[in-house]
Amino acid sequence: MPRSLPLRHAAVLLVTISVSTLDALDQATPVAWAGADDPAKLEVHTEPAGGVRAVATLMIPAPPRIVQEILIDYAKWPTLFNTPMRLAQLEQHGERAVTDLYIKHAFLPGERRLLCESRELPDGGLVTTLIAGDFKRYHRTWKLSPEGEGVRTRAEFELLVEVDTWAPDWLVAVELRRELETHFRILTDKAVERVKRGT
Repeated sequence: MPRSLPLRHAAVLLVTISVSTLDALDQATPVAWAGADDPAKLEVHTEPAGGVRAVATLMIPAPPRIVQEILIDYAKWPTLFNTPMRLAQLEQHGERAVTDLYIKHAFLPGERRLLCESRELPDGGLVTTLIAGDFKRYHRTWKLSPEGEGVRTRAEFELLVEVDTWAPDWLVAVELRRELETHFRILTDKAVERVKRGT
């Protein structure tokens, strides 16, 4: 058997996995933390111009005030993710904050710097935009609104991200889906815990 044949098989397998992964990403699927009657969905797909877009709607059993307080507690941002990251610097000026994060993704060597500015939205929520770092694009929006007489929060999330890396966008999308599912679960758990504590 020619020695190049196993390499051909590996290449075919990689292409097959890539196509299957992209097909799965194009479908809106219920996320792992969504209940049977919860309409929450997470959509993640690659962008034609490059990068990955993620859109989600969460129904969090806590008032918007509590969810907002968690989102703007910038010093504790690393605790909202399972992905290893460290906050190197934080500057706050009223409703504006600049965060200097270093993130270690499982599929990339070393750390990726993400220097961003975040601003609170007047009606509840947060907009985070890229200043500098190892990203070509990063724009994240949280919009919060009350549900069920204010005891629950409808949280609309959108993220457009493009990492400055050799990794293909479809691989970034696969990893991003995993990271966001965990992030949303941690955020929801922390909000519920605060409700139980009465804070």
